[in-house]
Amino acid sequence: MDSVQAGRMWNDNADTWTQLSRAGYDVCRDTFNTPTFLEVLSDINNLEGLDIGCGEGHNTRLLARRGARMTGIDISERFIEHARAKEEEETLWISYRVADALHLPYPAETFNFATAFMSLMDMPDASRAISEAHRVLKPGGFFQFSISHPCFDTPHRKKLRDEEGNAYAFEISGYFQKLDGEVEEWTFGTLPLEKQEQVRKFKVARFTRTLSEWLNLLLDTGFTIERFAEPRPSDEVVLQHPNLQDARVFPFFLIVRARKQP
Repeated sequence: MDSVQAGRMWNDNADTWTQLSRAGYDVCRDTFNTPTFLEVLSDINNLEGLDIGCGEGHNTRLLARRGARMTGIDISERFIEHARAKEEEETLWISYRVADALHLPYPAETFNFATAFMSLMDMPDASRAISEAHRVLKPGGFFQFSISHPCFDTPHRKKLRDEEGNAYAFEISGYFQKLDGEVEEWTFGTLPLEKQEQVRKFKVARFTRTLSEWLNLLLDTGFTIERFAEPRPSDEVVLQHPNLQDARVFPFFLIVRARKQP
């Protein structure tokens, strides 16, 4: 599967994804994944930033509110339409553009930093995407991204639960198995069952890589790795959203910050 085919899937997902995420059903993003991303983020005030795979612009807007001059790109035309419509409602001076992360339409050394919130693992050629991010960064600029945790987002995954229904362990296998475009269908787990039957499920192509593959891609590109984070919900968040209890047993996500040499 190439980026054009993967992009078509995300274009088909865009309307439903935007509707549900803006209605508050992307609870992992809102309660602990993006908050942790922002906690470890370097100061971006007055910097030029590129958000790669921006979707409908939720996280791009958060970065703009921190004082960055943001550009957001996504391969999905529909996501960019939703992002631009939101920009018309709340002007944050964000420039949105339909573009492929594997072929960024910007000169070398354009941006002070780049981000990719939960988008790199859905790209068929992560090596090219990381290389392109490196190319458009100014010397000394940084690239921070979040992905599904490669150690736990394996082909076989099973939560082990006690008699009360609480997760106490996670069974995984196939860590070294290579998925290269296999399609999964799913929706947000917080969506009530009756609504799950009414909305179209997302179709997402999976591309699995080991942790060492991800880190070596960064090193081989010339990045220096400087920060990691594995988000987990707080006790207060789990009280509000009991379905997130298992995210305190094993990490759902991995956040990495890497820097281009000055």
